[in-house]
Amino acid sequence: MEDFEPKILVFACNWCSYAGADLAGTSRIQYTPNIRIVRVMCSGMVNPAMILYAFKKGVDGVVVAGCHPGDCHYNVGNYYAKKRIVLLKELLEFVGFDSERLMLIWASAAEGKKFAEEMTKFAEKIKQLGPQKKFRR
Repeated sequence: MEDFEPKILVFACNWCSYAGADLAGTSRIQYTPNIRIVRVMCSGMVNPAMILYAFKKGVDGVVVAGCHPGDCHYNVGNYYAKKRIVLLKELLEFVGFDSERLMLIWASAAEGKKFAEEMTKFAEKIKQLGPQKKFRR
C-alpha cells in the first residue's frame, strides 16, 4: 500500500478557498499533487450527488472548501454546505462507507498556507485509509 497515490477531488468556492489555493501556488507553498480542484461559485452549490458521483468514478477522497462562516459571498451558502456535508457523512456511515473520506474546510483567500496544510494532512489520511472500493465501478 506504500505506492498508493490517492485521487482527491476538491470543490473550492470561487471567492475564498480557490483564491487560497491560488495564493498557495503563487507563494510556492508545496502541497500534495494528488488533488484536483473544481472551482465552484459557492460551497453551498455543491450537490451531494456530485460528491457521490465522484466516489463512484473512483475518487478516494473529496474535500468541500468554502468561506469561513459569516464571510460567504452569498450570505448563507457555506451554512447550506455544512448542513449537507453533515447529512451526507451520516448517510455514508449508514451504508458502511468510511465518512472520513469526505471533509469540509473553511479557508479564506488569505489562507494559502492553511489550504496547503489541510490538503497535505487529508492526503496523508487517505493514504492510510487506502483505496476507496465501496462505490468504485
